Amino acid sequence: ININSSNMMALAPNNSNKRETVCIFGTGDFGRALGHKMIQCGYPVVYGSRSTQTSNLIPKDAEVLSHAEAAQKSAIIIIAIQRQHYNFLTPLAEILRGKVVVDISNNLKLNQYPESNAEYLAQLLPGARVVKAFNTVSAWALQSGALDASRQVFVCGDDMEAKQMVMNIVRALGLTPLDQGSLLAAQEIENYPLQLFPMWKFPIFLSLGLAAFFFFYCLALDVIYTYIYENNNFSFFIAITIPNRVCPVMALLLLGLVYLPGVLAAIIQLYRGTKYRRFPDWLDKWMLCRKQLGLIALAFASLHAVFTLVSPIRSFVKWRTSKAIISQALNNKTEPLDITNAWLSDSYLALGILGFFFFVLVGITSLPSVSNSVNWREFRFVQSKLGYVTLILCTAHTLIYGGKWFLSPSAYKWYLPNIYMLSLVVPCTVLVVKFVLIFPCVDKPLTQIRQGWERNPKYSE
Repeated sequence: ININSSNMMALAPNNSNKRETVCIFGTGDFGRALGHKMIQCGYPVVYGSRSTQTSNLIPKDAEVLSHAEAAQKSAIIIIAIQRQHYNFLTPLAEILRGKVVVDISNNLKLNQYPESNAEYLAQLLPGARVVKAFNTVSAWALQSGALDASRQVFVCGDDMEAKQMVMNIVRALGLTPLDQGSLLAAQEIENYPLQLFPMWKFPIFLSLGLAAFFFFYCLALDVIYTYIYENNNFSFFIAITIPNRVCPVMALLLLGLVYLPGVLAAIIQLYRGTKYRRFPDWLDKWMLCRKQLGLIALAFASLHAVFTLVSPIRSFVKWRTSKAIISQALNNKTEPLDITNAWLSDSYLALGILGFFFFVLVGITSLPSVSNSVNWREFRFVQSKLGYVTLILCTAHTLIYGGKWFLSPSAYKWYLPNIYMLSLVVPCTVLVVKFVLIFPCVDKPLTQIRQGWERNPKYSE
């Protein structure tokens, strides 16, 4: 009997997995895409609209009713309407009392209103349980599949039960809900989709400014100076030669700027004798954008590698090579192999290849999909230890390649140093300071400070 009873129970339908009906106010692009996705995931969907006439655009399995009738059929109402049209909700305040109302709206500009749209909705419907969600997901992402866009959905609200119900829907749609706290976080969530690479502005502007400076610096020394004093027209250098000088300089300089704030922070902590004081704002902002600076540096290094690979097929290089061969033939003299130059050439190429390899390795580990799969110690090892190895290799690569110009008077055109000399200032400074910081007499007190020790502790009553 017990076996039969258990079999009967196993064969009985499980009603606990039945999805609750979801009401959507608004039949625009996002409202339709969200409804279609919910129907695919097993949710009964009812639309609340001013017009109850069926349309080919509405998902065929969805029901279309008036706003009042649709709201009465569901405990969860999703408002897929812009804020300026919220006034129609006021007469529905009693019907929506106690129901979960999800605000998914966005604005046209940052901080467009004094309060967030979700907080404004909560003021219009004081009896409703307002939750902010879905505003960071596009209609296109819902239609094309979650794997083609960000899977994260920010959720906030004052009612924990209501928020949990919405987060369950988010999970059922194959997305990842992120609880951002109370409804006070709604303004920040609404501002998020309007931000255009917020952490990239400073690195991009800095990189563009430095690249423009070095480009015109090279243009003046390699093209204008040569034309004025040597009467040679090397204007074609603008296409490949000058970019192939600017790119490695930018890559090395930006890589140095990635690790410079770290050594500055260490010096400040040693000077203060404590870690319990904030760094200056400029240093805080600098440290927060190190990842972006490093990725831009990697982009410049990649361009340098491509430019270098195409150099042998350039007309100028072919002409210079053939000229040297013809000159030796006319003089009936073969230039002997310069072993020293051969060693220097192979050395800086080998260092460049190794430096670029480690550069790519460090860049790959900064990607979220990779960094999430390693623990903190592994991530720090790659970003710090291997990062400094990359900086050493790239600096050595530049020193061997351009070091010969330091003592050459012809390199100082208009008494200006060569571009390679300028690129070595920051990385060499970082490496020298870092070398001092790893001495036990300096490293030990720095480690103690970072573990909480203070030179002059101040106790507050």
